[in-house]
Amino acid sequence: MAISTSAMSFGTSVSSYFCLRASSFEKSSVLCNSQNPFRFNSLFSIRKSDGSSRCSVSRKSCRVRATLLQENEEEVIVEKSFAPEIFPGNVRGGSNGEPPDDSSSNGLEKWVIKLEQSVNILLTDSVIKILDTLYHDRNYARFFVLETIARVPYFAFISVLHMYESFGWWRRADYMKVHFAESWNEMHHLLIMEELGGNAWWFDRFLAQHIAIFYYFMTVLMYALSPRMAYHFSECVESHAYETYDKFIKDQGEELKNLPAPKIAVDYYTGGDLYLFDEFQTSREPNTRRPKIDNLYDVFMNIRDDEAEHCKTMKACQTHGSLRSPHTNPCDESEDDPGCPVPQADCIGIVDCIKKSVTDTQVSKR
Repeated sequence: MAISTSAMSFGTSVSSYFCLRASSFEKSSVLCNSQNPFRFNSLFSIRKSDGSSRCSVSRKSCRVRATLLQENEEEVIVEKSFAPEIFPGNVRGGSNGEPPDDSSSNGLEKWVIKLEQSVNILLTDSVIKILDTLYHDRNYARFFVLETIARVPYFAFISVLHMYESFGWWRRADYMKVHFAESWNEMHHLLIMEELGGNAWWFDRFLAQHIAIFYYFMTVLMYALSPRMAYHFSECVESHAYETYDKFIKDQGEELKNLPAPKIAVDYYTGGDLYLFDEFQTSREPNTRRPKIDNLYDVFMNIRDDEAEHCKTMKACQTHGSLRSPHTNPCDESEDDPGCPVPQADCIGIVDCIKKSVTDTQVSKR
């Protein structure tokens, strides 16, 4: 009897310890303090089979997120992270995705991350220079091209995720839900620009559509090689979109306040079913952002804020496995449940697989 009591006490202590560790990690995830994109799954694999620890972590996580929302309610904090003067230190090669100095593979990992981000910056700057040259005084046409391009990555992500699921490598239902909601949001941005006349000239349609085709296949290849790199590139694109709209609002805000809002914008932002509108905003609880649309100024303010939410979601995606649909209850059984028969890959993307194989070889030689 004494042995049984001791065993139960030990089991309870171990369970409490792991719950505490998981809760602590969940909190750091919410605060976007992701340092090592390759160690997330190992922490979250410490879960009781009956799902009780998941519920406990979820409740603690919700309390942390609720606290953050109370402190920053109705505030778009993207300006603190993605303002032009801060952009080089955050999106462009800062600590984003870099691991702490706690293993022999850190040198290689940091080098890979720096290379990925350098390529992304070069590609983004090249596209920005082209757009600046062609559309320096044609705002609505520029916005039309931007929105045509901006929704392409989400199609590409979903395509690769479907392929992974078909091959039985790993399943990410939450990722597909969120990325579809993101594409739905960008599609309505595009419809707004079309209603404002941004697609009136055939050359703008021709350029946007052909860039989109090239961008799709490039993103599919990039996502297959390194999801982290693809997400960082999309973060750079969304950050540029935020800066573009923010500058436009500051330059022409007073004029926009005297213009009516397009009908499509009113329907999208104030319509009855806003489930997909909440779905792509993974840093917020559902129903916490409900825009008002009185004029064209409000429309562009909300489009800008949407781009801010896309930036935060893309930043979170760079730590693999950290993305959760705002509507997902971790206590409910779903296809993402650990008991799912679909095996989960130990490495994500070709670059990660090669890096881990090199690291494993070096460790085995020791």
